[in-house]
Amino acid sequence: MKTEEDRRPKTEDRRRRRERGITLIEMLVVVTIIALFAALVIPKFFGKVDVARRTAAHAQINAFMTALGAYKLDTGTFPPTEQGLQALRVKPENTPQWSGPYLPQDVPMDPWGHPYLYKYPGEHGDEPDLVSLGADGQPGGEGINADILSWSNQ
Repeated sequence: MKTEEDRRPKTEDRRRRRERGITLIEMLVVVTIIALFAALVIPKFFGKVDVARRTAAHAQINAFMTALGAYKLDTGTFPPTEQGLQALRVKPENTPQWSGPYLPQDVPMDPWGHPYLYKYPGEHGDEPDLVSLGADGQPGGEGINADILSWSNQ
């Protein structure tokens, strides 16, 4: 017959095993679940990054066009190509009606890190031409490399 002292070590051993923490198999199961989740979810996010960059470029071009409109209201004309978008931040010489700055911060690069191209007079109407060259930084292209143009909604 077992005495109470014989039973104590077994209950203490069980309690110690529970307090030791997780086992290697439990850790492998958790890591496998995380890896499966990442393999399913992360590729979907990468597809959205390109769409988000194109949307951001459109939004920045629209913000520039709004600022250029305010510049024209004050000065009577858009800044020439030589002055570019910098005229929205820094007062150009010989422009006494300038009431800027027309942008709250320095002129940003496009979402791919390339400068926006500015041309006035433009070739597509009375307003300036503003262009982001897309991911490849080269004129033309398709998909994520396609140019984003101020005179086109695509």
